[in-house]
Amino acid sequence: MKILNRWVYAIVGVIVLLLAGLVYAWSVLAAPIANEFTSWSQAQLSLTFTICMTLFCIGGLVGGIVSNKISVKINVWISALLFVVGFVIASQTTSLAGLYIGYGILAGFASGLVYNAIMSSVSKWFPDKQGLISGILLMGFGFGSFFVGKIYTAVVPSLANGWRTAFMGMGIILVVVIGICGFFVAKPGSDFKPPAGAVKAAKKRPDEGIDVGPSVMLKRPAFWLYFIWAILLSAAGLALIAQATGVANEINAAVVAKGGSAVSDNNIATIVGLISIFNGIGRVIFGGMYDKFGRGKTMFAINAAFFISVLIVIAAILTGSMPILIVGFICCGLSYGGVTPTNSAFANSFYGPTHYPVNFPIINLNLILASFGGTIAGALYDASQSYLSTFIVLLVAIVIGTVCSFLIKKP
Repeated sequence: MKILNRWVYAIVGVIVLLLAGLVYAWSVLAAPIANEFTSWSQAQLSLTFTICMTLFCIGGLVGGIVSNKISVKINVWISALLFVVGFVIASQTTSLAGLYIGYGILAGFASGLVYNAIMSSVSKWFPDKQGLISGILLMGFGFGSFFVGKIYTAVVPSLANGWRTAFMGMGIILVVVIGICGFFVAKPGSDFKPPAGAVKAAKKRPDEGIDVGPSVMLKRPAFWLYFIWAILLSAAGLALIAQATGVANEINAAVVAKGGSAVSDNNIATIVGLISIFNGIGRVIFGGMYDKFGRGKTMFAINAAFFISVLIVIAAILTGSMPILIVGFICCGLSYGGVTPTNSAFANSFYGPTHYPVNFPIINLNLILASFGGTIAGALYDASQSYLSTFIVLLVAIVIGTVCSFLIKKP
């Protein structure tokens, strides 16, 4: 096969994941839908995101299972088709079922399928930089929701049929751009030789482990402790993402009640988008940290940063301060950004590259349970009309996750 510079594959991967990551923009995308369907509760709308994350995990697992049977290009093209069908269905819906099927099931599955295809193929070009390349790719995935949110908020009011037209447009963009990128996605062939020093650097990883399949991995206590940690920390991050716009609006209302000036919807979208921007930055930072310092120190740093970040958001809610909320969103984004590259690097460094396409999506199944964080946050808000209780629960989750991380032992 003709081999391009390995960073070309990385750039293409970032572009694909940038678009696939728009599913994380749900809290922004849902706002005009909620305005149209006022009888739908916050919990019902949040269930769309839960379904999406569940199918994201299933899509990733299916992609891993068929990775040696179907070309990575085919996986990418199938996901592009599923995206356009899903967004078209969602754009025409008049019921929750249509939203669940289009956005939740089809778009969620498509995102997981292409996510696995990109992560498992591009990571093979970088045996020496597993944490860093995971962070760079996932930075694109995180940035997707920010850019989509900004554009969506800006253009929806000027479009005929508003969010419906926007959904249709997103489907078309996804199928075209991801379809084109599919031509440039490939795994290394037998003729691929890593750069000088790459193999040597890979062997010096602090967490060098074993090379085993899922049947062995699933019997290891370390896997289950890590899995619980990932569930708890991901649930905290997803609860924030799913409800971020609501939190910002609650504080905005408090500011107005105290005689302050209201923040515009466009600026609210920018504030919420900071989570995605710094989530992406955090993925690169913590991914590089994993390569240099190993799992233990990286997970401790994530836990500590996340705990402090949630305290800052609680302070913002209690004081009704938008500047404090902005700081809290930035810190939460950075902290949550550390979880996803750690998932990838942990799968590769603890259980080896041979079975990575299946081991990695198994670890990502934590998102099925974690995605209920958004639904629970919505239910808590419906019951209390405040997000304060949600963030207190997040603190407890982070503490339990920290205990689990201390108990993990290297293979």
